[in-house]
Amino acid sequence: MTTKTTAAATSPRLFGRDAELDAVAALSGRLLSGRSGVLLLTGEPGLGRTALLDRAVRDFDAGPVLHTRAAPAERHLAHSGVHALLSTAPLPVGAGGPPTGLPPTALPPAGLLCLLDLLRRTWTHRPLLVCVDDAHLWDPPSRAALGFAARRVESVPAVGLLLSVSAHRAGAPDFAGLPLLRLGPLTEHAAGALLDELTGGATDPLVREELLYEAEGNPALLTALVDRLSGSQLSGHAPLPRPLADGPALLRVVGARLAELPPPTRDLLLLVAAAHEQHPDGSGADASLVLRAARAAGLDPAALDTAEAAGVARSAGNRIRFDDPLVRRAVHLGAPLSRRRAAHTLLADALDAERHRLAHLSHRALAADGPDPRLAAELASAAAAPDGRADPLQRSLAFARAADLTATDSARAAGLTAAAEYARLGGRPRRARELLAAAREGAAAHDAVRGGTELVRGTLALRDGPVGDAHEALLLAAALLDPYDPEGARTARFGAMEAAWAAGDVQGCLAALGGQGPVAPAPGRDGHRADGHGTDGHETDDYRTGMLAALSGRFGEARGPLRRVLERAGNDDDPAGLLRAGVAALVLGDTTTACHVNARALAAARARGIATLVPQALEHLAYAELRAGRHTRARAHAEEGLRAAHRAGQRNVVAHHHAALALVASIEGDGAALTAHTDAALAVAGPHGLAQAASLAEWARARADLGRGLALDAASRLGPLVRPGHRRGHFAVRMLMAPCFVEAAVLAGEPGADARTAVEEFALWAAVGGDPQAPAQLARCRALLAPPGETEALYADALTRHERGGGDFERARTLLLYGKWLRRRRRPREARGRLKDALYAFERSGARVWAEQTRAELRATGAAAAREAAGPLACLTPQQLRIARCVAEGATNREVALRLSISPRTVDHHLRNVFSLLGVRSRVELSRLVAREEQDVTAG
Repeated sequence: MTTKTTAAATSPRLFGRDAELDAVAALSGRLLSGRSGVLLLTGEPGLGRTALLDRAVRDFDAGPVLHTRAAPAERHLAHSGVHALLSTAPLPVGAGGPPTGLPPTALPPAGLLCLLDLLRRTWTHRPLLVCVDDAHLWDPPSRAALGFAARRVESVPAVGLLLSVSAHRAGAPDFAGLPLLRLGPLTEHAAGALLDELTGGATDPLVREELLYEAEGNPALLTALVDRLSGSQLSGHAPLPRPLADGPALLRVVGARLAELPPPTRDLLLLVAAAHEQHPDGSGADASLVLRAARAAGLDPAALDTAEAAGVARSAGNRIRFDDPLVRRAVHLGAPLSRRRAAHTLLADALDAERHRLAHLSHRALAADGPDPRLAAELASAAAAPDGRADPLQRSLAFARAADLTATDSARAAGLTAAAEYARLGGRPRRARELLAAAREGAAAHDAVRGGTELVRGTLALRDGPVGDAHEALLLAAALLDPYDPEGARTARFGAMEAAWAAGDVQGCLAALGGQGPVAPAPGRDGHRADGHGTDGHETDDYRTGMLAALSGRFGEARGPLRRVLERAGNDDDPAGLLRAGVAALVLGDTTTACHVNARALAAARARGIATLVPQALEHLAYAELRAGRHTRARAHAEEGLRAAHRAGQRNVVAHHHAALALVASIEGDGAALTAHTDAALAVAGPHGLAQAASLAEWARARADLGRGLALDAASRLGPLVRPGHRRGHFAVRMLMAPCFVEAAVLAGEPGADARTAVEEFALWAAVGGDPQAPAQLARCRALLAPPGETEALYADALTRHERGGGDFERARTLLLYGKWLRRRRRPREARGRLKDALYAFERSGARVWAEQTRAELRATGAAAAREAAGPLACLTPQQLRIARCVAEGATNREVALRLSISPRTVDHHLRNVFSLLGVRSRVELSRLVAREEQDVTAG
């Protein structure tokens, strides 16, 4: 027990636990005000439950503190927990036992609460804080007493209970219903601050990155890893040990949970961990395989029950999985090498060598105790063979182990390169880079192997690194692979073109494509044919020919080849080929097909388990939907893509998703989201040379300025991006921004030569047919610059063309400008008609800020906006208001979902909130209320 009557000494820092410390401080505040309270802390091992309790003890100086940590060895002694808590309790002078006079072994559950109240009063009625660490390890009677006291603690004044339990015991009956605070992993920023304190900030940047990655936000593991390294290793002057998080480091964090398990259970868990090695990111180990191997070893499958009771592992259907990945790694790496090999031998023997060839050979290889060229060759052959059951990470493990068993440097480098490629495809770029680094060790490899290594390295940099570096690495890969692997060389050149495209380098795109001669179809590589089938050489040649023509300005010559690419895509299931077809569709201006093809690419990437292509497919899909005017769908896919890109470590793709979300925010009028997404996109786009992402982010800022009526700001942002010169925007985005620039320049009162030059250049681009909305936008731009006698005819022409091109948002912008022009020509009745149409279209598009601007224009004509929310409807959000109006018009939930491009479930969720806010109980009542309110607004 700890007693404090003076201020505590300075407490050690806890990084990233501000919210948790605030919760503990709130509990202390309750005690100071004479009230009681309880807080239950829970979390996985190593996340800092003990540190948080220790900090609470040090910080509490308002009264006595009882602080005890459970002793696992005493959990079988009845009432031992309560006895440990009370054994050092402060007693009145001369007292010979606990204040109640009852021995702890006879203490009923309610007695603990009485004891705590007596202790508080013994200390002159000062607040009492009781801290119990690892309360789940107490004996059952003590846990029952503690839980009883915690649930009724408010019946006595100024007593606080701060308890900690393991994550798997937080829902146990003894602790059910208590206020719960879950500790999660530290954020990268908080973990970095802890690392800097542990090392004094003297860590090499690359070593620092490795440590943070391996620790996964677990402060105890991070501390163990730092303790393991020497000063030379921390400073980057000596190589890091591999694996960095080895068995002893992991056991230091989670070993206590394993030490209490009986040997048969630990042996069975080793089989589970070894089986899980085949699918490290999967849903667990194959239960039937593990149990067959266990029986062969003479282990009782019931030994798993103890592991489940301890919260270490559990079975679910036909899988067995660990609750904490750190525990799984500790079980496997913490076992002696001989026991690991024995476990893999048992698993190999339990597998059918024909039906599960790759898994069987992989376990045999993991059980091998030295080089075995024959086994290595068999394993590499199985890893490269078509097998729908084998995911990329399983293939990567197999190639890496085959390389370990190979005697020659060149064959080893080839195996490690293949392992790196499949690690990349599986969404593990860091693992891929480690394998590439290992492949460089030893004697110089053959050019074909070097070319493969550069292809993987360049592709990794394309998704997460300066795209200029990726471009050069991929061109080098193409040159090295040309004589040996034409298909690999072609893949490298397509990647080099993509890198140059991201950088806004047209000449770089042409150089990448122009250096490729005709090639025959060959077995694929990369993500393009991960199933081992061949790619269609005609498709890639057509894509190359079409893109060369389009990038050279010969759009007439590009249409035929690119159209053939789209025709073949109808029967394709290759995600990379479908992504190329999506690019071809956008170059042709076919946004509908682009959305469809990119959606198929996403489905194909998921079906094949090619995790690295999922964020890219979502990026292409979101961008195609933006071009098609489907802003709500674009936001949903970009948000999902952002999460997927973060998980896959693809910062360049993260930047593109942020840029897409910034464009959506510029339409919806969400200023906070716009700032956050543009800042995030530009933070990566600058250092990595992502000209396209930077241009899209700046366009989003300018369009938001325009929506708020800040035309001069918008024109100033867009001017450098659309004018000729070295600061111009990305070549594929410049013309998309031109209508915004012209509009901003005219509204700002500066319709000078720059705006007229932009219109003429835009006219040339619109004639190409690369954007279905461009003809209408061109007519709108010309209307803005035309003399009064020609303006109306041009606006009418623009609206006619909008009907053919589609897109509510762009049509609404034309209607708004037309309505403004009519009002300024003193034709308010005609202006109101155009402005009301614009308002409805902006509402359908979710463009709040533009809708507000339109309402202001309507008020300026002398009439209120017909659909401006008033009365009870004013309490609804814009989305709720749109849904309410659609329902009032008689639309079903599914029809509303289709109209607003959201899911029926979202419609149902919002509709329930609408009913609650408006106090209505049926769609009929809602329709009457909306009709009545809109009649009142119109009459007013």
